[in-house]
Parts: sequence; C-alpha cells; structure tokens
Amino acid sequence: MAQGGCSKLGKVFLVIINLVFLVLGLGLLIAGVLVKINALSSDVTPALNSVEVAGYKLGDLANNLSIVFIVIGAFIVLVSGLGLIGGCCEVRWMLVVYAILVLILLIMKIAAVALWFKMRTDFEETVKEELFKSLNDEYENDFLNSTNPISNAWNYAFLTFDCCGVNPVMNKTDNDFTATPWCTKDPGTCHQMGGTMIPRSCCTGVDQSNYIANANPECYRDVKGKYNEMGCYDAVKDLISTYGNVFIAISIVVMVVEVFAVLFAIIICRQAGSD
Repeated sequence: MAQGGCSKLGKVFLVIINLVFLVLGLGLLIAGVLVKINALSSDVTPALNSVEVAGYKLGDLANNLSIVFIVIGAFIVLVSGLGLIGGCCEVRWMLVVYAILVLILLIMKIAAVALWFKMRTDFEETVKEELFKSLNDEYENDFLNSTNPISNAWNYAFLTFDCCGVNPVMNKTDNDFTATPWCTKDPGTCHQMGGTMIPRSCCTGVDQSNYIANANPECYRDVKGKYNEMGCYDAVKDLISTYGNVFIAISIVVMVVEVFAVLFAIIICRQAGSD
C-alpha cells in the first residue's frame, strides 16, 4: 500500500519535473541560439579566432559551447516528452530508457559546466593580452571590406559590441591605435583624414551601412565624446559573463532536477514491475 502511494506520488512529481525539464530545456536552447546569432557572427569570429585560450581559438571555443547548449537543450526537450508519457502511462521500458538518457544528460552537463569554468578562468588570465596583440599587429584600417579579415572583424566588433580598442579610449594620445599598422604604416588612413585618432567604426549613432559617411568628425578626429567608451575586452568579458551566468544557473537547476527524475522513474518502474 505504501509502495503504491509512493508510486503515485512519484508519478505526480515525475510529471511536474518533466514539465520543468521542458521549460529549462527550452531556456538552454534559446540562450544557445541567441549567443550563436547575436554574439558570434561570422564577421566578428576572425578577430576572436586570432586569440587562443588553452590551445583553442576563442571564436571556435565560444561557438562550440553555444552549439553544445543548443544540442543539450533540444535533447532535454525530447527526453522530457519521453518522461511525461512514460510517467503518466507507467510504461516501464520508456521509463528505463528515460532514466538512462537523463544520466547521460547529467554527465554531459557536468562536462559542459566544467569546460565553461575553464574557459572563463583562462579568459581572465590570457585573453586581454592576446586581444591587444591581435589589434596591434593586424588592425590596418577602419573599413569592413579590406583584404585583411582580422582588421575587418575588429571593425565589426566595434560596431556590434559598441566598444573601441581593447582598453577604454581615454583621449587622442591614450588609446590602443597609435601603434597599430593603421597609424604606423603608409597608407594608413589614421593620418590621412586630418589627424584621425580613432576609427570611424568606434563612433556612436552609426551602423555598418553608414558609419564611413556619417561618423561625427568630433568623434574620430578630436576624440571628444560620441564614441564607444568601453574597451572590447570589457565588452566581450561582460557578454561571456552574462550568458555564462545564465547557462550555469540553468544547468545547475537542471542537474538537481535530473537526480530527482531518475529516482522517481526507478520508483515507478519498480511499482510497474510488481503489478
């Protein structure tokens, strides 16, 4: 009698848990898609890939992590449907498959969370230096269609992330562009437009289609307001922290839920097998 009551209670909890699974799976799926679409465009990736973290290219690593969360999110949605049907109808084989898949999901998420923490740690230690080296060696002009894809990607990054340089731009002489090929090599446009000091792609109130013509000269010549004051290191760091915190929070909640889901599936399986 007590076992039957426990089974009924387990069924109720299993249904509730899988409804939560469904919502959390959709959350992971949507968050992964948002990172893939909004933060990792093919225009910005070459700049990120010029930086290596723990032997991996930063752009590829972030892209792969977003794909991992998309796959895990979709898998959770499918598994939650299996758990709902198996729990409601007490189909033993479905519950066994469900429990196995949930354990696999748990292992996958532990690995993904560990990888995410490793990337964040390495980001703090090495990425700022590598980003500065990339800008200092490769930034040649403020165009989006030059023959240097890394230089183009930096301009896309300035326009996409609303940032400028690696470190925040302070004034005409205190910025990250003075030692780049854009300013040190002919025919760098840094000195061709009346003493340009920061790229036009750093100016505010413009986009990819009009920044060349509409950037305010007070911005790029005089460096007086009207430009993106945040450095790209802080912009990328904030982006990774924001999405990372969402990923970690959702993943931890899902892992706790998965443990209970396996326990309840086992209880229902045992009851179904004894009937």
